[in-house]
Amino acid sequence: MMGKVTGFKEFDRKTEDYRPVELRLKDYGEIFTGTHNIGHLQEQGARCMDCGVPFCQSEKGCPVDNLIPEWNDLVYHGQWQAALIRLHKTNNFPEFTGRVCPAPCEGSCVLGLNNPAVAIKNIEQAIVDKGFEEGWIQPTKVEYRTDKKVAVIGSGPAGLAAAEELNKLGHSVSVFERAERVGGLLMYGIPNMKLSKDVVERRVNLLKQSGIEFTTNVDVGKDISVAQLQNDFDALVFTTGATQARDLPVDNHDADGVHLAMEYLTKSTQSLLNTGSADNSDLSAKDKDVIVIGGGDTGTDCIGTALRQGAKSIVNFELMGKPPETRADNNPWPLWPLIYRVDYGHAEAQQVFGEDPRQYHLMTKSFIKDENGKVIGLNTVNVDFKEGQFIEQIGSEKTWDTQLVLLSMGFVTPEHYLSTDANISLDERGNYQANYGEYATSQTGIFTAGDCRRGQSLVVWAINEGRGVAAKVNEYLV
Repeated sequence: MMGKVTGFKEFDRKTEDYRPVELRLKDYGEIFTGTHNIGHLQEQGARCMDCGVPFCQSEKGCPVDNLIPEWNDLVYHGQWQAALIRLHKTNNFPEFTGRVCPAPCEGSCVLGLNNPAVAIKNIEQAIVDKGFEEGWIQPTKVEYRTDKKVAVIGSGPAGLAAAEELNKLGHSVSVFERAERVGGLLMYGIPNMKLSKDVVERRVNLLKQSGIEFTTNVDVGKDISVAQLQNDFDALVFTTGATQARDLPVDNHDADGVHLAMEYLTKSTQSLLNTGSADNSDLSAKDKDVIVIGGGDTGTDCIGTALRQGAKSIVNFELMGKPPETRADNNPWPLWPLIYRVDYGHAEAQQVFGEDPRQYHLMTKSFIKDENGKVIGLNTVNVDFKEGQFIEQIGSEKTWDTQLVLLSMGFVTPEHYLSTDANISLDERGNYQANYGEYATSQTGIFTAGDCRRGQSLVVWAINEGRGVAAKVNEYLV
């Protein structure tokens, strides 16, 4: 039996509040309050039904197969340490997913068929936060060491998960990161408001104390060759992410002031870490009319960062139309609900500027630059999406003023200098070629996992593949 038998009838869905907008806009601290209402979280655990087939922990719900009904029930009964044990059994880093995962588990919650889903994500974050507060989360003690050495290239969620699992199995693991800090996407791709860098460093320190070695400021394929690593290690794991961003090849796209979103977010985070303020970034949005092209989490993060830097105005262009408020007929449960959502950045912009920053059905046709090459505007046209193509609306052309354009249109492939140096094959999309569940590249002893293999995806999928590749590397080594 899971939760309270009649809990889903007695209690409504209630999610934990963020800090008030007027307070959180004054700093770069996490949007979360930092405290958890234990009573209402236990009520949410009580809402978890004895549904027979828990779709929340299926592939459509949770890529790492979190034992969600089990830890929901344990939280309902106040057994928090037992809940943490069950949570860590499938998820290496619930403090990351509890903060940044979009929670497909809630989209496939059986209760969600005709009622609001259980607040699973809040419960997950609360379990791991309590685990750290109580001192229950400690470095892994490895009782036995093999004589095998593994190099993991890339320290994002896939690389960290692979490293932790291989270390637990007794292998000596060295992680190589080209940036100056460990964490990859977790460190630089997600702003501090959503994932504090203290949270990332706390987990990295645990991994270090467990015996994993980290080498930063070393770009494998440039600073050191793959051949050299093959001489020094028994197996290599490529977890470099999908870092080649999608560009917008229109007229004047080379204008000064047109930047990739990840460049902007990275520089903002580097400034925050190095100087204590993201406002000191040389890509600051202060006093500028900012246009963010493309939505999703990255677009929202650009909005939130630009607001804190003091942007004069912010507009977010969406190519597609506004999503429906509820599921469309062609988007049934338990698929991820493609519905209208207001994320933290949208709510903040609404309060600052009086309206949602998103504008729909907009296609950028060209940028406008001044005599010094700086962007001063862009031209758009409204479009309709019909029969698989975008149709421009005649007479809908418009010019927008802007001094900073951020391109947030997703990522296409990993950068290829590493795969070239390793002489591994690529798939038809330009990702490192390896089958899901096997993770072996075309070169013996080189494995790959995460976004560089599957394409741009979620942190939770990166953890799934990091755990999976570790198992396959272990099979290869033993």
